[in-house]
Amino acid sequence: MSRTDRAVRMVAASPAAVYEALLDRESLEAWLPPEGMRGRVERWDPRTGGGFRMALTYVDPAGAPGKTTDATDVVDIGFAELVPSERVVQRAVFEADDPAYAGTMTMTWHLVGSDEGTEVTVTAVDVPPGIGQADHEAGIASSLANLASYVEAPH
Repeated sequence: MSRTDRAVRMVAASPAAVYEALLDRESLEAWLPPEGMRGRVERWDPRTGGGFRMALTYVDPAGAPGKTTDATDVVDIGFAELVPSERVVQRAVFEADDPAYAGTMTMTWHLVGSDEGTEVTVTAVDVPPGIGQADHEAGIASSLANLASYVEAPH
């Protein structure tokens, strides 16, 4: 059965600034990896139909259940839809031998502007069963906290 995971965060920045951080290679490397991980973009094509490949490495691989290797998760992300300052729809496929991580997960980053900034809602559907829901939602929330810190800070 299909599972949906979700996280929401108010970010004190404009929808345009948040959207830009979703589509900038260096920005993604800085904020997308959740706590305890580092990320490296290996391929980059920021357009509808394009996408990127990211290697996420556990800072402390002891006991880390990497999907690709013991210490890494490698994911291919395709940009299914890009609507400036409103939404980014991604299709994510993990590089893994374990069938529990197989399939395509769709992640929608929905941006709604307000006087306080931008409410960012991340909805993941068709989450592979090997990814624990509580861990996944905590990871998304961690990435959203990183995103907020990144776009709220002067560069």
